[in-house]
Amino acid sequence: MTQPFVDYDKPLNGVASISLNRPEALNAINMAMRDDLWTFIQAARLDPDVRVLIFRGEGPRAFSAGADISEFGSAPSLHESREARRQRDLWALLEDLPIPTIAALHGFCFGAGIELPLYCDLRIATENTQIGLPEVTLGYIPSAGGTQLMPRIAPPGAASGLILSGDPIDADQALRWGIIHRVVAPEELDDTVLAVAERLAVADPAVTAALKRSIRRGLDLSMSAAIRRDTQTARRLANRLSDR
Repeated sequence: MTQPFVDYDKPLNGVASISLNRPEALNAINMAMRDDLWTFIQAARLDPDVRVLIFRGEGPRAFSAGADISEFGSAPSLHESREARRQRDLWALLEDLPIPTIAALHGFCFGAGIELPLYCDLRIATENTQIGLPEVTLGYIPSAGGTQLMPRIAPPGAASGLILSGDPIDADQALRWGIIHRVVAPEELDDTVLAVAERLAVADPAVTAALKRSIRRGLDLSMSAAIRRDTQTARRLANRLSDR
């Protein structure tokens, strides 16, 4: 029996964890792992007991070094490749997830190995974390949302430099730019992430989902339209409380 490359478990009540488990390849994400990620994220989404989802990478060297470039061009046809992505759109699933997500980062976080965490609500990293979008040095562009997510999280000028150069940055720089939320010692990462997840898991899931929708969708609205939407959401949640 082959060892699974993605693991799923529930370390705490209300908390699920997805671990990339291909450390010998720096957790490079291949097509089988994409399918497993979609399956496990969907499982967490549909499980009413899961209120927070954590992403981790096994092994000491990397959260993930990115997509497995050895598989590039290996799909039977371009049409089949696009159809598979349409049917199991991993990134759209992550973006629309109503529960809080936390990325526990360490070591190399390159390409898809930082794009996946950029979809998460919180990113906690160890001091040895390196973040980069090196696609330009390989002759293509970040294709999992990096060109759009990074400028929405980091200062646009800093994000442009990161994307256009392909050069990595360390954890301290990523913290200054707001790409990560906290830097901890390597031995403190798991406990810190679990403590944050446990705190988030006590919140009302309906409120958490409403907050996530407000934050994400508000970025595409004018300030006045976003505030009107928040007012309507607040009224709806207040009515729900009064009906209890």
